[in-house]
Amino acid sequence: MYAFVTGPLAWLSFTVFFVGIIARIIWYFRGLNWQMDRVAYKEHMAFGIKGAIRSIVFWLIPFGTHSWRFYPFFTICFFTFHIGLLFTPLFIYGHNVLLQERFGWSLWAMPESMATFLTFAVIIAALFIILRRNALPEVRIITKPYDYLVLAIAVAPFVTGLLANFQIGNYNFWLIAHILSGEVFLVAIPLTKLSHFIGFFLSRAQLGMDYGIKRGGMKSKGLSW
Repeated sequence: MYAFVTGPLAWLSFTVFFVGIIARIIWYFRGLNWQMDRVAYKEHMAFGIKGAIRSIVFWLIPFGTHSWRFYPFFTICFFTFHIGLLFTPLFIYGHNVLLQERFGWSLWAMPESMATFLTFAVIIAALFIILRRNALPEVRIITKPYDYLVLAIAVAPFVTGLLANFQIGNYNFWLIAHILSGEVFLVAIPLTKLSHFIGFFLSRAQLGMDYGIKRGGMKSKGLSW
């Protein structure tokens, strides 16, 4: 079972992930209204690129925008969740050992204490996100069971990884569950709203270009994000 989930199934998961992400990018650009956008984007590309870069950078910085500063506690939970969600799977030691064994390459591995801290941080932040969805009427009214399912898919690899790491119960069971949940997470990224992993950069770039070109944002001294 271990050889199957870390071999053929892992290859399939990565294939679906990368092909799906490429398809999402193509789908996004094909959905743009080029009749409205092409003149401005082509004729004022310098303003557009500058606006796109500033839009992405400002939204990647905690409290870098008015929206982030308006909801400080949610901002902390949001960034904690997404930083852990991205960096823990990439740089945890066990994953890089597996990459080296199966694919012949690996990345830098973070200390185990840091990985454990980020894992707990992701789980706690996810709980606060769920609490927010239930506590705020304006968020609760647009929340569907699908949103909880997507969140569960994202958090499951961290919960099962934690249980396997601390050998709570049957280690082999939690190890396989951890690998499988990680592969489900990979496959789900391009197929669900988790695709905002790439959609964020595309939409922020487009909004930044719109502001920089059509609204004259790059002709002013600063941006009112």
